[in-house]
Amino acid sequence: MMINQPPSVKKYLPLILATSIFMQMLDSTILNTSLPSIAKDLNESPLNMQNAIISYVLTLALFMPVSGFLADKFGTKKIFILSLVIFILGSLFCAMSQNLMQLVLSRVVQGVGGSLMTPVGRLALIKTFEKNALVKAMNYAIVPALIGPILGPLVGGYMVDYLSWHWIFLINIPFGVLGIIMSVKYMPDFKSEQITFDLKGFLIFASASLLLSISLELFGNTPHTSIILLVFILGFLMIYFYYKHARKTTNPIFPLNLFQVRTFRVGIIGNLATRLGISSIPLLLPLMIQVAYGESAVVSGWIVAPMALTAMLGKSTVIGILNYFGYRKTLMTNTFIIGLLIACLGIPGIESSIYWFIPIIAILGFFNSIQFTSMNTIAIADLREKHTSSGNSLLAVNQQLAVGFGIAFGLIALKLFEGNTQSLGADTHEAFRYTFFVVGALTILSGIVFRRLHERDGDNMKSQV
Repeated sequence: MMINQPPSVKKYLPLILATSIFMQMLDSTILNTSLPSIAKDLNESPLNMQNAIISYVLTLALFMPVSGFLADKFGTKKIFILSLVIFILGSLFCAMSQNLMQLVLSRVVQGVGGSLMTPVGRLALIKTFEKNALVKAMNYAIVPALIGPILGPLVGGYMVDYLSWHWIFLINIPFGVLGIIMSVKYMPDFKSEQITFDLKGFLIFASASLLLSISLELFGNTPHTSIILLVFILGFLMIYFYYKHARKTTNPIFPLNLFQVRTFRVGIIGNLATRLGISSIPLLLPLMIQVAYGESAVVSGWIVAPMALTAMLGKSTVIGILNYFGYRKTLMTNTFIIGLLIACLGIPGIESSIYWFIPIIAILGFFNSIQFTSMNTIAIADLREKHTSSGNSLLAVNQQLAVGFGIAFGLIALKLFEGNTQSLGADTHEAFRYTFFVVGALTILSGIVFRRLHERDGDNMKSQV
């Protein structure tokens, strides 16, 4: 039940959520550029260091489904502060790790904190703000999700070069402490009176998330495609088992009637489909600049960095755009523009200056900001109070898997084209170009999902400001 909150809570709550999202998104990507240095210091092979990333991702997939239940039972304030404490401790343990096993276990601790932090923070936001003010509030919180993946490799590169790899984890501590201090004062404590926990459903759904995440992480790390395919199929089989379970259970962890809400259904499917293209760009573009153009990791990071600045600019315009055009037109048109811009990344030839990518990536950041805010808010626009927690948790899991699927799809396309171009005698840069064309086309096609929205869908979300 929504309780009227003091103005100070409404003022600082989006900032608290933004801090936690930034911390989590930064941590998800900052490790990539630092793995060789960590491997050298721990006397490990760089190839084995992938476990430090996999352990974090799998923990997120495993515990995100239970975030809604814990928040309903113990209160959003207690669980959010607990998640920050766990995340800080995990970060500290990571920095203190003396070998790979200690680092992997520390990343699991971080993952437990991260799996609760963002979903519970967003749940508090949804329950605090009226529908017509939620877009504006969500807007502030969503920007870190856009700038984290871009700043992560850049910050990580500089820290490893000028400080030490330990600082990529220690940087979380001041952000986390700030989040705790603000949460003690400004985080509302929402609970639910009707609490039941579907343990069997949680185990089935968590298994599905885990298997799908493992299949995504195995891709590119094992030559045995049959193993990847088997794990992937098992993941979808567990989703089918969950569907059978939820049909005959009174209070499943994710009620099937969530999908009877058209805006939620479109929001979930649209998130998954659109992110297949968008999610691969922060990985593919820096990779192309380093591999095809022979530039350093720091240079590639600076090429992508303008995306973060324009994302913040997009934040200031999205409310006016949604109020004027509505969700259906905005999402259909915006998805088309994003797909077109991704395809444009494949136009410059190998002889072109890498600085041609800056205006394209800058404009892409602007429209990405509009896309994420629109998709996330339309998904929860028509949810009933009793479905808010479960719908929000499912949205978080869906986004986590969508990012993984997007990166995997981009890498699959790149490897396929790389094999074909090499057999034809073309250079690696051509493979990247074809990949951008395919990913762009897929993103354009994903806009069809938003045709299922009605013209007046999301009218209750329109801001009066």
